[in-house]
Amino acid sequence: MHGLLIETVEPGSPADRAGLQPGQHLLKIDGTRLRDLIDYSWLASDEEADLTVATQDGTIRTVLLEPEPGESPGLTFAPPEPKRCGNNCIFCFVHQLPKGLRRPLYVKDEDYRLSFLQGTYVTLSNLKPTELRRIIKQRLSPLYISVHVVDPAVREKLLGRTNIPPVLDQLKELAKARIELHTQVVLCPGVNDGAILEQTVTELANLYPAVRSLAVVPVGLTEHRQRLPELAPVDRDYAAAFLDSWLPRMRAVNKQLDDAFLQLADEFFLKADYPFPALKEYGDLPQWENGVGMVPWFCKDAAAVLRRAKPLLPFDAVVVTGESAYGVVQPFLAELAAKTGCGLRAVAVPNRLFGSSVTVTGLVCGRDIVAELEGRLVGETVLVPEVMLKEGEGCFLDDMTPAELQQQLGVPVVPFEATPGGLYRQLRCLSKPCAKERTR
Repeated sequence: MHGLLIETVEPGSPADRAGLQPGQHLLKIDGTRLRDLIDYSWLASDEEADLTVATQDGTIRTVLLEPEPGESPGLTFAPPEPKRCGNNCIFCFVHQLPKGLRRPLYVKDEDYRLSFLQGTYVTLSNLKPTELRRIIKQRLSPLYISVHVVDPAVREKLLGRTNIPPVLDQLKELAKARIELHTQVVLCPGVNDGAILEQTVTELANLYPAVRSLAVVPVGLTEHRQRLPELAPVDRDYAAAFLDSWLPRMRAVNKQLDDAFLQLADEFFLKADYPFPALKEYGDLPQWENGVGMVPWFCKDAAAVLRRAKPLLPFDAVVVTGESAYGVVQPFLAELAAKTGCGLRAVAVPNRLFGSSVTVTGLVCGRDIVAELEGRLVGETVLVPEVMLKEGEGCFLDDMTPAELQQQLGVPVVPFEATPGGLYRQLRCLSKPCAKERTR
């Protein structure tokens, strides 16, 4: 069945008044066929429209949508099936996953539509000329592009395929059409660093302001790289040498452009144990989801929380975190404990699932938390940052749920928004007598 699968219809909405129901497929708006959610967003408005729908039994009918001025149609749709990635990137994280995780984690997508709709990074290696024209016509902006390198030969090596469109030509065409682009380089030592990185940064900076930002992030390597190309890790010495060279260059480029264009991932600073730039050097945090600027922002939020924190009814809690964030989280918890009177302790969970080189908090799984905490004194509650849980499903990477973790540890497990403010709000909630009774 073509068209968009209607997932929900808001009661009392124009769609509800027109008789639309979940499970039907929206095929056309005013006679124009819908290919995906982007077409719907392009065509939907608060004006009258004829909607062609297919009912569950396959009957095709047309209904009149009659919204009031400014009224939303009241429809949500099932997410699109993403286009699959045909690359064979030498650093692909999916290829490094162990067995036994959630099935969707093994799916590689490469879809410009999801880049626009959800902010996922794509290489544009499978982008057809008709799709490029569509991006420009429908103003699909911003887009998030995994450039990695502009040199065609090195890019083919990185992506593990040949005869791919030159990414610099694609970016120039998009920039000419004033499509905003956020870009990234996954840095692989000895492959796309050094002079190759200099060339990439220079070419992308020349496309500013259409190329709005460029993040350089270190390659992530797990211990499950059997039969994969050999790659050097970004270790402490490499990270330190990289920052010694590139932090001054970053500042020079950004001064020239008068914007926070070039940004270096937090992981470089954590690995090298270097001080972070001031938060203002990250601009409006355009690369936040890429792990850039999170630690400086955490420190600012932590300071604000500590200024307003007040004594609470005391209780003891363990806050689990990844190893790389421990040095930032633990000092904050110590000061917050002094302010609130609560016993707070951070526990850095080694990543047994992916290996010791993977230290970020978001990739900690439930089994690893059990291995680290089982049989240890963990206080009255274990607090888990929500970044460890899949959004909308509430389970860890290994499909364990907080309830199952709670059963194994024998103490309440409570997720919290992974910010200093989110943690403090959860502490205030848990310190209330009624809340403490509910968690026993």
